[in-house]
Amino acid sequence: MIIPFNRPYLTGNELINIADAHSRGQLAGDGHFTKLCSAWLEQCTGCNKALLTHSCTAALEMAAILADIKPGDEVIMPSYTFVSTANAFVLRGGVPVFVDIRPDTLNIDENLIEAAITPRTKAIVPVHYAGVACEMDRIMEIASRHNLLVIEDAAQAIMSSYKGRALGSIGHLGCYSFHETKNIISGEGGALLINDPTLVERAEIVREKGTNRNKFFRGQVDKYTWVDIGSSYLPGEITAAFLWAQMQQAEIITSRRLLIWEDYHLAFKKLDEFGRLRRPITPLNCKHNAHMYYLLLNDIADRSKFISAMNQHQINCVFHYVPLHSSSFGSLNGRSLSDLPVTLEMSSRLVRLPLWLAKKGEFHHKISKIATSYLNASSL
Repeated sequence: MIIPFNRPYLTGNELINIADAHSRGQLAGDGHFTKLCSAWLEQCTGCNKALLTHSCTAALEMAAILADIKPGDEVIMPSYTFVSTANAFVLRGGVPVFVDIRPDTLNIDENLIEAAITPRTKAIVPVHYAGVACEMDRIMEIASRHNLLVIEDAAQAIMSSYKGRALGSIGHLGCYSFHETKNIISGEGGALLINDPTLVERAEIVREKGTNRNKFFRGQVDKYTWVDIGSSYLPGEITAAFLWAQMQQAEIITSRRLLIWEDYHLAFKKLDEFGRLRRPITPLNCKHNAHMYYLLLNDIADRSKFISAMNQHQINCVFHYVPLHSSSFGSLNGRSLSDLPVTLEMSSRLVRLPLWLAKKGEFHHKISKIATSYLNASSL
């Protein structure tokens, strides 16, 4: 039997909620379950306003509009991230400026950000890789001095924190993902966290296709009309109903994932000490959510051999992002502060292990045993 890289987890209440949504007679957005999910996010993170979206990509696109990105405006971000991080700004005519990552957390190197700032810079987009926080105090301080917006790509980071503050709630805006590969899921889905209260009103307008429909529903205007640019960023109530079941068990899901993560971490401890690989590093001021467990092998050849060996045991291990600056489209539409040597090295060495919640048994013990046996016996 194949152990897949990911298998979506069900709490058991998703279909009950979906039936409830149907019985309420509203399946379009911003109904009963959307309101429950938004309120949960606001309480959980302390953000000023949480707006559900149909994806994290949509949340990032909204953030680009709220940042008022115009053609030629520059946005600083890591190259080691998903394409949506950059695409959201390229769609507005923005120019991604790629900065190298730290070798420990694989997050954007905060010490390199200031050198990338030019008169065209409008925003910084830190990406919290694997749910481990970027150095947000330093990033916010740099942004404050240069009058820049900070948009947290917290796609992987729900239930993670930095110095006690929820990721996504520290910058001016934060973006979550509820894609089926994330910890808390709705198949597709996302959320925009608005931490700067001055951006709330426009965010609601942008999300409602450029209309002031929310003001109409609140009785603040006698009819709604077209007032700004926008698009259809709302999820339907079926998506929100599914998501609400997951949010109600968010603490349980996170704690169970952390147990698997810790088991992996212990299993590979000796190989790390012997220099055969490197395990993830989590700074003391960061609390992660066990979004993923990865290993850094010696080089791309060793990684390929490892993935092949695990596939022979019917275990689906995978690598992650191809750095955006190394793509043809990324090189054409963005620019890099340097050759980004850490990004290139780490992206070629990283392999991710399956990490999902099983109903019966714990597959990760088998994975750890096979992986450690292979790595001990191999000539890596």
